[in-house]
Amino acid sequence: MALATICLVIYASLYPFTDWRDQGLSPFAFLYAPLPRYWTGFDTGINLLGYAPLGFLLALAALRSGRAAHAVSIAACVAALLSLAMEMLQSYLPSRVPSNVDLALNVLGAWLGACSASGLEKMGALQRWNDFRTRWFADDARGALVLLALWPAALLFPVSVPLGLGQVLERLELLLADALQDTPFLDWLPVRDIELQPMLPGAEMVTVALGGLIPCLIGYGVIRGLARRAMFMVVLLLSGVCFTALSAALSYGPDHAWSWLDMPARAGFIGTAVLMLLTLWVPSRAAAALALLALAVQLTLLNQAPDGPYLAQTLQIWEQGRFIRFNGLGQWLGWWWPFAALVYVLLRLSRADDETVKSTHDPRSPTA
Repeated sequence: MALATICLVIYASLYPFTDWRDQGLSPFAFLYAPLPRYWTGFDTGINLLGYAPLGFLLALAALRSGRAAHAVSIAACVAALLSLAMEMLQSYLPSRVPSNVDLALNVLGAWLGACSASGLEKMGALQRWNDFRTRWFADDARGALVLLALWPAALLFPVSVPLGLGQVLERLELLLADALQDTPFLDWLPVRDIELQPMLPGAEMVTVALGGLIPCLIGYGVIRGLARRAMFMVVLLLSGVCFTALSAALSYGPDHAWSWLDMPARAGFIGTAVLMLLTLWVPSRAAAALALLALAVQLTLLNQAPDGPYLAQTLQIWEQGRFIRFNGLGQWLGWWWPFAALVYVLLRLSRADDETVKSTHDPRSPTA
């Protein structure tokens, strides 16, 4: 999670990653520049709070690594170096303004977050989380927990089909066509005989059902005990409904928060609940295999359909919004979350195969 937060900070600091140029200034000039005459409460808060989670997670990583005595110092130093690098790189981006005040606020925010982690450790709160994690999850649950934590955020970006993350084929084709424009390689792109056809209601229902089942199966693969799986299933299903409604409210207005809940979507959510119940008893490895199958089917269905016209208009509104950096990040989460889940499931299945092979060749094992 600390590494994911570092990626978020880099993305937010350097977006839109275009028009890099040497403006004739030293990248260190902002350090001894006069304090800015104008500043807003939003800028102060975002710079202070933006680094607080990073400091918290870095200190937590240091605490888990047995460096409790220096956890706060390590977190503050790493955050300071990262913030310094981001401000220096902003000197080469005309759309960004490096600031010594931003650097100070970033370091202060990271230090406060690190102190929070250290304080929680001393109060025993982190140990209680460790005990909870040991009771609920398998030892190798880190990847699954990160994916499950990112899934609701990925749902906030509008999609053509509820829970339909990973619809990227049409965008990739347009991106490649733009990149290869005026080059002989443009003729190498495959041309479809027919255009992408809108998704039928039955296919939409299956897509919605699988969209909720995939994170559930990932969770089943690392959660201990049937009762805990059942509780997780209920929470996940409610999260899918609520975050999809929140996405619609943010995109189209509060009055349209439930406009997406048409007949195929309702049937899809009912199908999700049924599939969650039917797979409640499957072993961990079978859950990973079923998640792989569900991902393959859902991504195939989604990428055989075009983006809807309303979605294209909505994306323009999101991309021109005030928080464009974070909207862009939500877009990438919505596109790539299923593919990250696909890689995770494949790695988990391959590790299971390796363990099976090792136990088979081990003369001390019961299997051998």
